Amino acid sequence: MESKKNTLDEQEQHHEGDRMDPDQQTAEQASAAAAGEPAPAEGGAEAEAPAADPRYDELSKQAEEHQQRYLRAQADFDNFRRRTQKEKEELAQYASSKLLTQLLPVVDNFERALAAAAGSGDSDSLAKGVDMIFRQLQGVLEQEGLKAMEAVGSPFNPEFHQAIMQVESEDHEEGIVVEEVQKGYILKDKVLRPAMVKVSG
Repeated sequence: MESKKNTLDEQEQHHEGDRMDPDQQTAEQASAAAAGEPAPAEGGAEAEAPAADPRYDELSKQAEEHQQRYLRAQADFDNFRRRTQKEKEELAQYASSKLLTQLLPVVDNFERALAAAAGSGDSDSLAKGVDMIFRQLQGVLEQEGLKAMEAVGSPFNPEFHQAIMQVESEDHEEGIVVEEVQKGYILKDKVLRPAMVKVSG
């Protein structure tokens, strides 16, 4: 009996040695973490790291390509904006160059007519030369779409005429333009300058 009791006591001591105090187990885990060693997981299983998303590299590459496309488009737009601004400024600065080029021959003819009149003293030749130059000037202006109004004899129209005086007239009904003091001009379909007229009252 004594021998059997001793054997049971030895088995109980062996099992108690296998069982670890929870506080002692926690202390060992903290010591292992401080030493840089992975702490053993409960139940003896090791924790697994989350798997990397296989789409990450592809999405990152696509984002980089979109960024580069955006930067190129922004640079192209900036260049286009600067170029159009420069063209707009040049157009405004030299818009009258075509008309002035067409008027230069008229200026040349005026100079020739004045020089010829000063040398000969012939007023008739001067008058003919000036008339010729005036017709040349009219041709240039008409090519640009400028036309003179025909106001005399037409009903007064405030869109085209500027009345400066109302006169009595036996030959015209009331509200008719009887005299043109200053010619009016139309540029294409827009009134450039209204005609200054006298209107029958």
